[in-house]
Amino acid sequence: MKQISLLGSTGSIGTQTLDIAAEYPERFAVTGLTAHANMELLAEQVRRFRPQVVAVGDEQRRRELLTRLSDFAALPEILVGESGYCTVAAQAPAEVVVTGIVGCAGLLPTLAAIDAGRDLALANKETLVAGGAVVMPRIQAKGVKLLPVDSEHSAIFQCLQGVPERGLGRIVLTASGGAFRDWPAERLAQATPADALKHPNWVMGAKITVDSATLMNKGLEVIEAHWLFGLDYDQIQIVIHPQSIVHSLIELVDTSVIAQLGWPDMRLPILYALSWPERFATPWRPLDLTQVGTLTFKEPDHERYPGMRLAYRVGRAGGTYPAVLNAANEEAVAQFLQDKVRFLDMPRLLEATLDAHETTSVPTLDDILAADRWARQYVRFLVDRLGASVLI
Repeated sequence: MKQISLLGSTGSIGTQTLDIAAEYPERFAVTGLTAHANMELLAEQVRRFRPQVVAVGDEQRRRELLTRLSDFAALPEILVGESGYCTVAAQAPAEVVVTGIVGCAGLLPTLAAIDAGRDLALANKETLVAGGAVVMPRIQAKGVKLLPVDSEHSAIFQCLQGVPERGLGRIVLTASGGAFRDWPAERLAQATPADALKHPNWVMGAKITVDSATLMNKGLEVIEAHWLFGLDYDQIQIVIHPQSIVHSLIELVDTSVIAQLGWPDMRLPILYALSWPERFATPWRPLDLTQVGTLTFKEPDHERYPGMRLAYRVGRAGGTYPAVLNAANEEAVAQFLQDKVRFLDMPRLLEATLDAHETTSVPTLDDILAADRWARQYVRFLVDRLGASVLI
């Protein structure tokens, strides 16, 4: 039985990971959980999975969780805050840590898990986008396994099994096109948060769904793929694939192409990360290509979705620019979801923040964290003091 610790248990990745643990009780035991704010759901998870240790966002939420578990005999140790998240990542008895915390908040707990020698099932792309220059050397030094959970990177990882060294030519990341793929460009100025959250194919959290609508998620995935697979940015391509059946492809040096296909269901990449190098039989609906009927692909529109172009530029520049891009995007999405900026303001905020940043070429962890804080503050400055209209 494999013991797993789960960071971000009440989010989309977290709840689906626990669904898998419940479906395979003879395979997985949950030893640690973290959640920031949803104590009602966390209390239910504690009762069902009986972890040894949990961590919550602050002392008030710790007291709330204790109240909700007042009649529960198998009470876990309950820790608080970022230090608590790091303790769960490093000290809960686990062979693999699933990192499902959204955003750069997952960086320090991920590093704690690496330093403790834990294998990682990485669902948090922002960890590598912002901190790849620090994270990857630590992974190599500790000899831990890094197993991607993002559907696109899991697809690449699956396709690479059995490919000889130096056999890979390039990779192709597929994108659904998001909520606005069928909207005329002139309508995007009126797009609301409610519109952006209507993803046509996937059920995901709010932040990643908005990122899908701007295609910023694909830009971030390009940077993540660079670190995961050691590829130059010229070896990473994005194509729009509206059906979300082909999750990504690899092209080998002899021009052979291998793709991973499946229904748009995050349980499969989560299960593969947890079960690797094995494959577990599932009762899930098999893919029926005759039911799908048609698979289509097209080039992305970089004028309509400038976030992808920014990501390539930032990835090639390196330094602290990726941390700034990631943090500025998180803050811009948060402002959009609060109706403080418009949909088309988000890429403008990112570009303005990047233009104002003075990069550190070989960043330390402290440099990355400082760049992250600065970028968030700068976006808030642009929105609160100047108004997003100055960016038009």
